[in-house]
Amino acid sequence: MTIPRLHRRACLIGAFAGLAGARSLAGFTDGDSVLPGRALAFPRDHGAHLGARIEWWYATGWLQADAQAPLVGFQVTFFRSRTGVGDAVSGRFAPRQLLFAHAAVTDVAAKRHRHAQRISRWSGDEALPDAHARRADTAVVLGRWSLQREAANGHYTARIDAPEAGLALDLQLRPTQPLLLQGTAGYSQKGPEPRQASHYYSQPQLAVQATLVQDGQKRALTGRGWLDHEWSDELLAPGAVGWDWIGINLTDGGALTAFALRRADGSVLWAGGSHRPAGTAVRNFAPGEVVFTPGRVWASPATGARYPVQWQIGTPAGTFELRALLDAQELDSRASTGTVYWEGLAELLAPGGARVGLGYLEMTGRAQPLRLGL
Repeated sequence: MTIPRLHRRACLIGAFAGLAGARSLAGFTDGDSVLPGRALAFPRDHGAHLGARIEWWYATGWLQADAQAPLVGFQVTFFRSRTGVGDAVSGRFAPRQLLFAHAAVTDVAAKRHRHAQRISRWSGDEALPDAHARRADTAVVLGRWSLQREAANGHYTARIDAPEAGLALDLQLRPTQPLLLQGTAGYSQKGPEPRQASHYYSQPQLAVQATLVQDGQKRALTGRGWLDHEWSDELLAPGAVGWDWIGINLTDGGALTAFALRRADGSVLWAGGSHRPAGTAVRNFAPGEVVFTPGRVWASPATGARYPVQWQIGTPAGTFELRALLDAQELDSRASTGTVYWEGLAELLAPGGARVGLGYLEMTGRAQPLRLGL
C-alpha cells in the first residue's frame, strides 16, 4: 500500500518518534536488539530484524560499458523502520513497520544525477506481495522495487523501476570475498555509550552486471559494488547532527571504510572504520585514528546545503584524498524518509595523485540536523 503524499509526514513521525530513546516497546525479544558480544548468524542476519527500530540494506557501485568507457554510479537503499504503532492491533494492514527505498544513478560523462524514492506501510506480514521484508534472508519488496539474495549462491538481485525519473535498473551482485564484519564481530559503536551502536556488516568487491535504462535507452554494463546491512535501536548519540562516511573498493582488492559523526559546530563526536587488505584479516579503527579534513565545498542550489566534495582522510591504512566525481549528487528524500543528504560516486587518491579506489561518499545532517526521532 503506497502512502498518499499528504499523509507521509504523519507516517514518518510515527515511524521515527522515540527512535533515539530507550527500547521500551513490547512484543520483540527474539535477539533483534543490538548487543556487544552477540554473534551474527547467517543467513538469518541477512534478513530483516523487525524488533530493531531502524534497518537498511545499501548497495552502491560503479558501472562501465568497457574499461575505457565513462563511469556510471548507482545507489539502491531499502530502509525499514519500526513505528511502534499497531503492535497490539491484529490485521494485515496495521502500520507496525514502514518501508522506504531510494535509488540514484550518476552519469559522470553527462554530469547528471537522477534519483527516485518509494514509501509504504507494512504490517510485518511476509505474505503481503507488494511490501515486505523477510526475516530468513534478504528479500525486501516495495512495489516494483526489490532487493533479494539467493540462498544457494549468495548472489543479490536488485530491481528498480522509476518512470518518473526516466530510470530503470536491474542489478546482479556477486560476492567475490567473505563478509566483512564491521566493528567488533559486527557490533559497530557509533557513540561513547555502548547502546549507541549498530550491528553492521559489509560485502565489498561485489562483481556487478547491470541493465540500465535511461530515457528509454538500454545499456548492458559491468562493474564493482559494495553492500552494507545495518540495524540499530539508537544510532545517534545526543549532540550528533549527522555523519560523513565512505565505503571504498580499493584497486588492489582491499576495502576501506571510514566514518565520523559530527556535532553542530563541526567537531567530531565519534569516528571509526576499517581496512581489509585483499586476502587478509580486517583491521578496525579506533575513534582517534580517523580524521576527516574537508576541502572544496559545493553549495546545493536546491537546498542551500554546503557539502565538502573533496576531503583529506587520515586512517591507519594511510592518508588519502577523496574527490567526488560529480558535485551535484544531493538526494532530497523529504517525501519518504524526511531527510536531505548527499550520496555519490567518489575516487580515492594516494598522496602522489594516483587513483587507489572507487566507492561512495555519504554526508548527512548538512541541510538540517539529522533527527532519527522527530
